[in-house]
Amino acid sequence: MKRFFRLWFTTLTLLMSTLVAVAQPATSTTAVAATVATGRADVRTPDLLEHIVDVFLRFFNVTSSGNTATHYVISAVFIAGAILLRRFLTTIFFNQLKKLASKTETTLDDKLFPRMESPVATFVMVTGIFAALKVLKLSETADHSIAAGSTVAFSLVMFWGLLRAFDAIIDHAAEIAKVKQSSIAAFMPWIKKSLIAVFVVVGTLMTVQSLGYNVSTILQGLGIGGLAFALAAQDTIANLFGSIVVAIDQPFRIGETVKIGAHTGTVEDIGLRSTKIRLIDKSLVVMPNKMVSSEAIVNLSRFTQRRVEQVIGLTYDTTPDQLAVIVEDFRGILLAEAEVDPTSVMVFFRDLSASSLDVWVVYASREADVKEGFALKQRMNLAIMRAVAARRLSFAYPTSVMHLEGPVAKTLVGGKG
Repeated sequence: MKRFFRLWFTTLTLLMSTLVAVAQPATSTTAVAATVATGRADVRTPDLLEHIVDVFLRFFNVTSSGNTATHYVISAVFIAGAILLRRFLTTIFFNQLKKLASKTETTLDDKLFPRMESPVATFVMVTGIFAALKVLKLSETADHSIAAGSTVAFSLVMFWGLLRAFDAIIDHAAEIAKVKQSSIAAFMPWIKKSLIAVFVVVGTLMTVQSLGYNVSTILQGLGIGGLAFALAAQDTIANLFGSIVVAIDQPFRIGETVKIGAHTGTVEDIGLRSTKIRLIDKSLVVMPNKMVSSEAIVNLSRFTQRRVEQVIGLTYDTTPDQLAVIVEDFRGILLAEAEVDPTSVMVFFRDLSASSLDVWVVYASREADVKEGFALKQRMNLAIMRAVAARRLSFAYPTSVMHLEGPVAKTLVGGKG
């Protein structure tokens, strides 16, 4: 998923840079002066479209300044050609692509080709219609309207196609994340919406700019509004970035048991603003993602083994020989258990405590399952109790001895002074 985020960001950056470069209208010194004076610039039909029209006119040796029968025929040819090409693309070309996509291992092409069919077909028709209009010799006002209309139409079709392509890519990534049970799956709807918002804003600004309007004032207004929004929504933004950190690092997934700060429970939901944890007592804790990303997280579901460490206290009337024997008994019990990792076993007489002789017992299970771990610990505890009872030894518990002396002590015990 980290690679996906890097790929998404890099692709989006390169794409936006390319689109800005392509959509930037060519302006002369006169056009710049006009822009400064009026706040608008000349709108030009795409150069490629003009070139196609000029090639057709030269091919048919059309040089008349007015509209002749040849002009109308060429215009009709553009319309008919666009219809036929659109028909070919939708009935043959894309059908073949879909068949090829069904034979590949990835499902990305199965999503991408059907979604690109309509934008490509629309692009062909838009090209044919505006080429047909460009052939005809109309008034200056009509030519200007056609140029503006073609700019808007081509921009809309281009961004529609890009939106559908990214929609297919995001859906494919969401499908992979869901199969892998990745926490990033919870953020795919947000990523999808953010991409749509970015494309709509950038596409609108680029279309307005290509129409000749100065967008610097709009951008300045967006900058001031964005600053005010950021100041008013600091916590929301912090939680949003916290959710992104959780999505990238993936310290836990839905269904896993975690300890975050003072809370221990099962993760039920990972949202854009908060993470929901069901505690052991079945209460629900909603933690802001800002807090989640800043706290130490212990994932209890990702143990490789279950380690047990405990101290067995025996009474002080246990002799050294008995203590040495019981230590070996404990070690033998652990090594004889199939579910205990023998390399983890440690049993030693460790401390002479205030009320007990302490035997240190450490072992680890072969499996990480929580229930199996508790069942293993129960079996070992019962076996240790049986071993202590078999050696006629006793477990120690905190005790204290009071020595009473003097007249007051004798009075308390019923003696005479």
